[in-house]
Amino acid sequence: MPTTGGDIRLERSHDGRVANLTLDHGRLNVVTMEMRALMAERFAEIDADDDVSVVVIRGDGDNFTSGGDIAGFMEVAPFDLTDLGHDITAPSRSPKPVIAAIDGYCFGVGLELVLSTDIRLATLRSSFALPEMKLGMMPGSGGTQRLSRLIGLSRAKYHILTGERISSQQALDWGLLATASEDKEALEAEVERVVSTLLGFSAVSLRTAKEVLDRGVDGPLATGVELERKSYAMLRATEDFAEGVAAFGEKRKPEFRNR
Repeated sequence: MPTTGGDIRLERSHDGRVANLTLDHGRLNVVTMEMRALMAERFAEIDADDDVSVVVIRGDGDNFTSGGDIAGFMEVAPFDLTDLGHDITAPSRSPKPVIAAIDGYCFGVGLELVLSTDIRLATLRSSFALPEMKLGMMPGSGGTQRLSRLIGLSRAKYHILTGERISSQQALDWGLLATASEDKEALEAEVERVVSTLLGFSAVSLRTAKEVLDRGVDGPLATGVELERKSYAMLRATEDFAEGVAAFGEKRKPEFRNR
């Protein structure tokens, strides 16, 4: 497999309010070193675009991705790999909610990518794995830490140390997925449903809630609750908070201006 090539297409929909990222590199969408860096570039562009409220990541064709370009690891200096691992987790640092729409294989760096998103939706035929152990490696883009926090340390150790796959139904039962749809058509309908729901909310409150969830989950409960209280109080000063209260009292749909 080549160490360069491939693309992460960026297209906008819903009047520019949704940024759609598509992994595009052959039948298996192998993620090259070039694509890892491109992921960070795409998110830098998205994060700077105030019109974008929601991000969706997909794989082109029948598979999300079979994983990374294995040969390419030997062409990158060891320390430089830390940057590439950082790049692939750009969704976790985005202030905007990021949805992963997964169909087919989601292996290696692909699973690490979706673990760094906020909402994971998949088809029932999808499967997940961190198979690096089979190659004398280990996950290097957040896989050990994020998977253990999502499905528990015991399950994560089993699947990382053995490299065995996780079925879509298991992923759903264990909380790795939010939903699992019958097929790709149903998946896209579910993505649209979730996107439409999020677009109906204030982007300011979505951004604030994401930050509180991400920062609070790994700290002491008291610290997380304090962060939540102060963030709620901060939202009280926004125009969208006032609009939400007014709309509730007037029994109408709120018209948020994201400020």
